[in-house]
Amino acid sequence: MTSTSGEEAARAPNETPAEERKSKKAKKTKAAGVFTPTGALPARVAYPLAFLSGFLYFLGFPGIDIWPLSFVALVPLIVALRGQTPRRAAGLGWLAGFTMTMTGFYWLLEMLQVFSGFPVVLCVLFMAILCAYQGGRIALAGWLYGRAEARGWPAAPVFALAFAVSELVYPLLFPWYYGASVHNAPVMMQVADLGGPILVGLALVAPNLALAEVVLARLRKEKIDRRVIAVGLAVPLLAAIYGFVRIRGVDGAMAAAEKVRIGIVQGNMPLFDRNRALPLHVKMTQDIEREKDVDLVVWSEAAVPRSFSEARYEDEVYRTISQKLGVPTIVGTVLRRPAGPGGRAAFFNTALMAGDDGKILGRYDKQYLLAFGEYLPFGETFPILYKWSPNSGQFTPGKSFEPLTWRDHRISTLICYEDILPAFVRQLVSHGDPDLLVNLTNDAWFGDSTEPWIHFALAKMRAVEHRRFLVRATNSGVSGIVDAAGRVVAHGGTFREEAIVGEARFMRQKTLYGMIGDAPWFIATLVIGAMAIRSKPKKVAPNKPETKAAEEVPAS
Repeated sequence: MTSTSGEEAARAPNETPAEERKSKKAKKTKAAGVFTPTGALPARVAYPLAFLSGFLYFLGFPGIDIWPLSFVALVPLIVALRGQTPRRAAGLGWLAGFTMTMTGFYWLLEMLQVFSGFPVVLCVLFMAILCAYQGGRIALAGWLYGRAEARGWPAAPVFALAFAVSELVYPLLFPWYYGASVHNAPVMMQVADLGGPILVGLALVAPNLALAEVVLARLRKEKIDRRVIAVGLAVPLLAAIYGFVRIRGVDGAMAAAEKVRIGIVQGNMPLFDRNRALPLHVKMTQDIEREKDVDLVVWSEAAVPRSFSEARYEDEVYRTISQKLGVPTIVGTVLRRPAGPGGRAAFFNTALMAGDDGKILGRYDKQYLLAFGEYLPFGETFPILYKWSPNSGQFTPGKSFEPLTWRDHRISTLICYEDILPAFVRQLVSHGDPDLLVNLTNDAWFGDSTEPWIHFALAKMRAVEHRRFLVRATNSGVSGIVDAAGRVVAHGGTFREEAIVGEARFMRQKTLYGMIGDAPWFIATLVIGAMAIRSKPKKVAPNKPETKAAEEVPAS
């Protein structure tokens, strides 16, 4: 009969390799008096750590902009997640995400008040529900991490994969990316032309994992995994080196590109009482052309408060607006299509290109509409919702990806928050191959808050991803020009009437992200999905020759 070791005998008949490892780890960590028998932090410690991560995330994010915190903000959450069940890991991730969104997106309350017309208490409830949903992105990362770690996969790469995949697949009403935290550190942004904002975020996740490894090793009285430390330090360093080299190359390309002097009209019009809007924009445009000698002027989203007939807009806009301007202008306005039999009229949030002689050369209709502002979810199914929320629009999304053409140039236009959607902008650039990106926005409904600065920061990444200049014209700020390395050439303030003038370049470059997009992150999704389902294969020890259990003792 073969004897068994005490360790094998102690293992339950159905114990998995992962459970066996946790059992061994518990013996090492129990003495520390901090961890539960499974090697995880108890709830009374883990949840405050998750809350702390959410708050640090908010402080490091655009708007507050203490960006060095992005190198450490996730450490408390990573420590709290180690060894937790998938369910608790999801709860910890959700708390971190909810904390970040409730603090960082506080301006949602004013937006809901303006557009819904509901009482403040009800708007607070809606805001909490929305932030609870938005926080689900990090809950998804926590759940994937908990599932994969429980199946024996190494914790650090699992967290990095789970974090990246959650940024890719989780649908958000107001999208954001962790990588935007370094929008004021251009050298760290440049890897966006390789892997978009997710790769920038991973360059920040790496040092968080390294520091968390040190903290956990000290708490658990275990040996530090030097591989995690090495990768955690090497990744941001390599990203910075790449950024330094890449910026020099982009600067050379910009120096050789054709210049264009651009004027931006920031009218600072109120949301609803806009009788002055058209004469103000015309006068400011004429002043810019006369005093600043610009080549092109850009107006904000829906700068013209009236709508024009879709069938006659070229002639109507020329007669009422563009023939008076004296300079090529991109005009933000609204077009309407008459109602068909038994239907309703269609309205389009539109950008029009007025050429040198004022004639309309092209049109772009916004495709991604803002919920509650431009349409109500389920409003078509339940029309009564529009009666309950009278300030919400009933717009129809556009379908064409064609750029606006002017002289020998192609200008891809983005309206409102389309400039913070990496996949959509990549599709637009791939289709039209533009040599300039222009965004028309009206963020006035969020009030004088951090939202306009967050929007501006998120949009900067599009310039880096595609190595093109980005021009942003907003009604109430932040208007500006961003170069092909993500640096701000010129910008204005918020909630003030002003004209911003600066120099851009017509240029286009092929980038890896432009060619393959998010393909690596879809592969990562398959990998972490497999890890969440299948246990890590157990290493088989090499066969050893059997030894005798005991020697026969000769009789005395």
